[in-house]
Amino acid sequence: MKVQGILVATVCLLLCFTGCAVPGQTETTSSGESHSAESTASLDDADFQQESAGFAPKDQMTEPFTVSTPIQEVIDDPIFGRYGRVLFPVDDWYMSGDTLGELQLTWYNNIDPNETVEIANTLWQRANAGETVFYDIYTEEEKAEDPDKEDTGLFFFKGDPGANFAVCNAGGGFAYVGAMQDSCPHALEISKRGYNAFALIYRPGAQTACEDLARAISFIFEHAEELEVDTKGYSLWGGSAGARMAAWLGSYGPAAFGGDDLPQPSAVIMQYTGHSDYTENDPPTFACVGEGDGIANWRTMERRLTAMSTLGIPTEFHHYPGLPHGFGLGTDTVAEGWLDEAVAFWKAQM
Repeated sequence: MKVQGILVATVCLLLCFTGCAVPGQTETTSSGESHSAESTASLDDADFQQESAGFAPKDQMTEPFTVSTPIQEVIDDPIFGRYGRVLFPVDDWYMSGDTLGELQLTWYNNIDPNETVEIANTLWQRANAGETVFYDIYTEEEKAEDPDKEDTGLFFFKGDPGANFAVCNAGGGFAYVGAMQDSCPHALEISKRGYNAFALIYRPGAQTACEDLARAISFIFEHAEELEVDTKGYSLWGGSAGARMAAWLGSYGPAAFGGDDLPQPSAVIMQYTGHSDYTENDPPTFACVGEGDGIANWRTMERRLTAMSTLGIPTEFHHYPGLPHGFGLGTDTVAEGWLDEAVAFWKAQM
């Protein structure tokens, strides 16, 4: 089946489901490849460089946001400039709540207000200290030709200089990007463990999302020296629709979606998706899902991982009784700690 055919066939299916359940106890099973400078946005883009005057010292841990901070205040904060708006769904009917503590996202459960606040404060602190925390992946000319590309880019959660990198992809049914639950929390936690992590804001739609991910990977490879990342052994992460993106790019590579001819990732980390397609050359894959998921049946994920394992592809699979869709980091749920298991799996594949 052609790649584009696969993607188109998937979109309608994704948008037809919803579901939730009550957390229970845990059970675990295991089975055991650059764009030219003309084609990507420059890292010196003045829109993303803060003026040096007036910055707080890097060790000054100013925390301007709390659970009571209005979401609109974060979006409008001058420290973020024009990219504050893409921290949250651009189409705001996919979210509810007036404050960071009240944020709710369609199809998501177990949103931790403290994680939301920490993400906003971390990005604010780093931008205020003069760091670039958001990168365009398309040029101004490309965005003028396709205005939807205005709503794309990479939030950068920097780890240790020279460390490997991960790209995290949020879900949202290919209708919106649920970054505050499904990619930014993951990228922040990965960076705390020393790795460099990016949270991709992409154009909704299965094909365009994969094209944006291919462009993002190519952008990172092209600018690896400036970003201070090691391109060897990178990983792709995703939840729900974002997991499909990670899996498709893992199976077919960035070039299949308009990116550069680059090595495949050393690992794909997937959460709660009904994605069943795979190839015999797929990268090592870690997956986890709740048994109470009304959108992604855990048995579907299990069958895919078992089949890949039979082909000799390293896999690891975890399923959690009672847990619903979209649990993110799983803080205060039976899935808490899964991210460390995923990082360990990724590290073993490097």
